[in-house]
Amino acid sequence: MAWLILAGAIIAEIAATTALKLSDGFAHKGWAALVVAGYAAAFILLAQALKLQLEVGTAYAVWAGAGTAAIAAIGVLFLGETISLAKIAGIALIIGGVVVLNLAGSPH
Repeated sequence: MAWLILAGAIIAEIAATTALKLSDGFAHKGWAALVVAGYAAAFILLAQALKLQLEVGTAYAVWAGAGTAAIAAIGVLFLGETISLAKIAGIALIIGGVVVLNLAGSPH
C-alpha cells in the first residue's frame, strides 16, 4: 500500500511541476492553483508513504528520480524543450541510482 501512495505522490508532483511551467510565473491563476494543490498533495502523500514504513532515503529517491525523469520527458514531448545525450545520460544515472537504492534497501 505504501508504494501505491508513493506513486500517487509522484503523480501529484509531476502534475504540479508541469502546471508550474504552464502557469507562466503564476500569471495564469488556474495553473497556479494546480501548482499549490499538486505540491500539497505530493507532500501529504509522501508523508503517508513514509508513515507506512518506507525508508526515507529510498522513498525520496524514487519520488525525486521518477519525477525528474517524467518531467524531462514531458518537457521534450509536450513543451518543446531540447534533449541531448548528456541529458539522457543524466536521467539514466538517476534511474540507475534509484534501482541500486531499492536493491540495497533492507527487506520489510
